[in-house]
Amino acid sequence: MSRLMGFVFAACLLTSGTSANVLAANPNWPKSLTLATASPGGVYYVYGDELAKILTEKLGIPVNPLPTQGPVHNVKLLDSGGAQLGLITMGVGLQGWKGTGDWTGGKRYGNMRALFPMYDTAFQMAALRRSGISDAAQFDKKLVGIGPRAGTGGEYAPLILKALGISAQIGNASWADTTANLLSGQYGAVIMTGGVPFPAMKKAEAKEPLTLIALTPQQIELIRKALPELSVSTIPNGTYSSQDKDVVTIGVYNFAVGRADLPDDLVYQLVKAVFASQPRLVKVTATASDTIPQNVVKDTFLPFHPGAARYYREIGIKIPDSLAPTN
Repeated sequence: MSRLMGFVFAACLLTSGTSANVLAANPNWPKSLTLATASPGGVYYVYGDELAKILTEKLGIPVNPLPTQGPVHNVKLLDSGGAQLGLITMGVGLQGWKGTGDWTGGKRYGNMRALFPMYDTAFQMAALRRSGISDAAQFDKKLVGIGPRAGTGGEYAPLILKALGISAQIGNASWADTTANLLSGQYGAVIMTGGVPFPAMKKAEAKEPLTLIALTPQQIELIRKALPELSVSTIPNGTYSSQDKDVVTIGVYNFAVGRADLPDDLVYQLVKAVFASQPRLVKVTATASDTIPQNVVKDTFLPFHPGAARYYREIGIKIPDSLAPTN
C-alpha cells in the first residue's frame, strides 16, 4: 500500500509541477486557434512556429501555425475567419484598416485588433557582389526579386522603387525561389523584407558574396515623403558576413494581431504568455529581442484587443484611450 501511495504522491507532484505553467482550457474558448505566418525562408515562419508551440503549451489549446504569403494574406484570413491570429507589418495593417491599399479594393478590414509588438522589419536590398551593383538607382531596368506577392515586400517594394523613380521589373516568388533566382543571375537584385538576420539572405550569402545596399539620406527622404508610415531602419554591421559596416535602409514595425471577437480572457492570457516566454522566441530568432511590452508605442492607429489592453494596464503601460476600446 505504501508503494502505491508513493506512486500516487509522485504523480500528484508531477501534475502539480506541470499545471503551474499551463492553463486548463476555458470551456468558452475556441477549441483551437490558427496562426497565419508567412512563407518558409522568412522570419515570420520561424517566429510563428515557435510562437504557436508556446501558446499551445501555455493556453492548453492547439495553436496551429499556417504558412501563408504574408501580411496581406494574413489580414484577409483574419477577416474571413480562416485564421484567428496573424502576423502583420503595420504598413500593410494601415492599408487594410483604412482600405487604401490596392489589394483592399477599397474595403476596410476592421476585424483585427493589436495584440503585441514583434520587431522591426527592414527592406534589405542586395545584389551579387560580382554584379557591381552598389546603389538602388542601379536597379533601374533590371528584374528585381521581392518575394511573395502578398507579403509586405510584395506590396511595398514596388512603391519604394516608384518613390525613387526606379523603373524595374518585379519578380514575385517564394523566398527559396527568390534566393535561387538571385544566385542564378535571373534576378539582378533582391529586396528581402523581414527581420534581421533574414534566413533567405543568410542562405544566399552562404553560396556567394553579396553587396548589401544602403539607402542615401536623400533616397530615404523621397521614400518617407511618399510612404510616411515607413521609418529609418539599420542592419547592424556583422548581421551578414558580406557586411563591413552598418547598412541604413527603410523599415516598418511588426505586430501580432487577432480577431476582435476572441474572448478577452483568452487574449489576456495569450499576451501574458508571450512576454513570459520571450527568451524562447529569442533563441529561434534574435529579432524577438524587440518583443517587449514597451514597444506597444509602435502602434499608432490599430485598436488593441481589450484583453491585451488589460494586460498592459496591469503592468503599468498606458494605451491611448483611442486605441483601447472596451469591447
